[in-house]
Amino acid sequence: MAVASSSDVAILALGVVLAAAYLFRDSIFSSSSPKAVPVAPSKLSNGHGNPRDFVAKMKEGKKRLIIFYGSQTGTAEEYAIRIAKEAKTKFGLTSLVCDPEEYDFENLDQVPEDSCVVFVMATYGEGEPTDNAVQLMQNLTDSSFEFSNGEHKLEGLKYVVFALGNKTYEHYNAIGRQVDTELTKMGAVRIGNVGEGDDDKSMEEDYLEWKDSMWVAFAEAMNVEEGQGGDTPDFAVTELESHPPEKVYLGELSARALTKTKGIHDAKNPYASPVKVARELFQLGGERNCVHVELDIEGSGITYQHGDHVGVWPLNPDVETDRLLCALGLYEKKDTVINVDSLDPALAKVPFPVPSTYVSVLRHYVDISAVVGRQILGALAKFAPSPTAEAFLRNLNSNKEEYAAVVTNGCLKLGEVLQLAAGNDISARPTPQNTAAWTIPFDIVISSIPRLQPRYYSISSSPKLNATSIHVTAVVLKYESIANQLITPRLVYGIGSNFLLNIKHAANGESQELEHVSLPVYAIEGPRGTHKVEDLYKIPVHVRRSTFRLPTNPRTPVIMVGPGTGVAPFRGFVQERVALARRTLEKNGSDALADWGQISLFYGCRKSTEDFLYKDEWPQYADELKGKFTMHCAFSREPPYKPDGSKVYVQDLIWDDRKNIADAILNGKGYVYICGDAKSMSKAVEEVLARILGEAKGGSEAEGVAEIKLMKERSRLMLDVWS
Repeated sequence: MAVASSSDVAILALGVVLAAAYLFRDSIFSSSSPKAVPVAPSKLSNGHGNPRDFVAKMKEGKKRLIIFYGSQTGTAEEYAIRIAKEAKTKFGLTSLVCDPEEYDFENLDQVPEDSCVVFVMATYGEGEPTDNAVQLMQNLTDSSFEFSNGEHKLEGLKYVVFALGNKTYEHYNAIGRQVDTELTKMGAVRIGNVGEGDDDKSMEEDYLEWKDSMWVAFAEAMNVEEGQGGDTPDFAVTELESHPPEKVYLGELSARALTKTKGIHDAKNPYASPVKVARELFQLGGERNCVHVELDIEGSGITYQHGDHVGVWPLNPDVETDRLLCALGLYEKKDTVINVDSLDPALAKVPFPVPSTYVSVLRHYVDISAVVGRQILGALAKFAPSPTAEAFLRNLNSNKEEYAAVVTNGCLKLGEVLQLAAGNDISARPTPQNTAAWTIPFDIVISSIPRLQPRYYSISSSPKLNATSIHVTAVVLKYESIANQLITPRLVYGIGSNFLLNIKHAANGESQELEHVSLPVYAIEGPRGTHKVEDLYKIPVHVRRSTFRLPTNPRTPVIMVGPGTGVAPFRGFVQERVALARRTLEKNGSDALADWGQISLFYGCRKSTEDFLYKDEWPQYADELKGKFTMHCAFSREPPYKPDGSKVYVQDLIWDDRKNIADAILNGKGYVYICGDAKSMSKAVEEVLARILGEAKGGSEAEGVAEIKLMKERSRLMLDVWS
């Protein structure tokens, strides 16, 4: 080993001293006066404190209302904003409209005595809170959760509840009701009755019927008088003479999409997925359509599991976009760039990215294809082009029965109602020449029409067999409206499924004209043509997680009930088991599946030759699963029929197989999954299962109902249903 010289040591020592002097220069060379220590700002000062403290925000903004919404698809948020707007218009009270996921609830007991908390709560799935309300519900229901008073009490807290649900589901408005029950137990004081909106009938009418009496009780409890507010706008819309074109949103759903930068793809930043395959599943030439679409997610960072949902972001058809542009007198300036500013960000956030254009807002960002609500018509009446048109709108606004007959039964959109009121022909292609222009300020349009939301579909594939693609199975919604004294019956088209049908036609070079019926046309090339590359089309999508999952142990029996497109997730389920079977057989030999539980699928459609979904695939899956997969099919419009001549449905097949089903559930601890129509099919299936289980246990149907309830509690009976 070499020995260091004395000169080397001296140089090293000098280096250490100089380095130390540099590092501690502030302490060595500073003046003798003490250095000021920066003081941390107060938690509640100038809005720079804890961003999760809603009480501080209320006090700082002088808000007497805080409105929390539990929303999965945006509807509850829409109603929360409506309540806030009415409080402002009626009483001059300003509100905070809040996503509960963004706040902590330890200080809920600190809400001032002169204030009120409003809960607008949707029920999701099997009586579950929406994703953004999970923590709120845990805090309210957990008796060990302490508020700032050190107790689980909210003595004297004033609150209002509006619940959103669907009566075809077993747990109708369960979350809204639970919020009310828990708050009452903690000593809070409810204002008015609990509002309950039923989406199966008319959420709008239920809200309108509830709100009037609620506001009366509210005025008394809050010691306010109606008339103290005013009709003030929520937004300021400004036309921009010059703006960099590349910074204008023309339908892009996020800043990353506009700037073409990479990032995580979710509901706030959907992925423009290339369409690998788009094909028809029903018999060609028939009156109905069912589209199979395969979405390429390779390289996107998106992952999914069997049973998840994919959100497809559609746009409004050209005819409805043009109709409203003409009715608003904006057709000639549709490409004008506009900016939108919120005049009260705590009440109403700008619901879409800006700056944009008039046509882009109406085509991509607001839901102009929905049936127009009754309440909005009263606000628009004063902008009518004639006294007759004004009277027409006011009558629809005030006459519930007339509105139901004309608008609800006629499935009329906003543009169509404006045309009808002005005496225009709604069956003609809308132009500025045949459509009267209303003087409705565009800020009112933005305030009154909700944001266009994604349409969700059960994913019909498994990542174990299709790692880089998501499969969608969508029956195309097309039905006839009910005639009334003003308009004859006409075809009504669902926005999401017909958007997919447009994509299928374009991708395959097919004609849009079918049997002399002109289908709605969409601008499927996307903003700036980015959703079409040569002959390849793209669709903005994101994945929503689900708890609709197979049991992890393949020895557990599985019973799946999915008529129609309800079979979609079960195609994914079976693919999941096929992938596992391949690995198991390869590793353990030909008898490796011997101890697997039976997989039974109960499927139904009209005819085996007309609408039997994935007819050619099921035998292949059965072969790979070595007898462990059995499919039971009910064809309602072909023999065999019941002895009395009536149709056979899936519940009839379940009853016929009752011995095996009872054994699988009671002895094999099997899992049951139901997907499809909630209104009749799902209920009928549950009823026959209860009958089977009650009989098998040697008791009554009531005992079977109790068993069904227990299975749901233990997640052995799971539903993915819709109305």
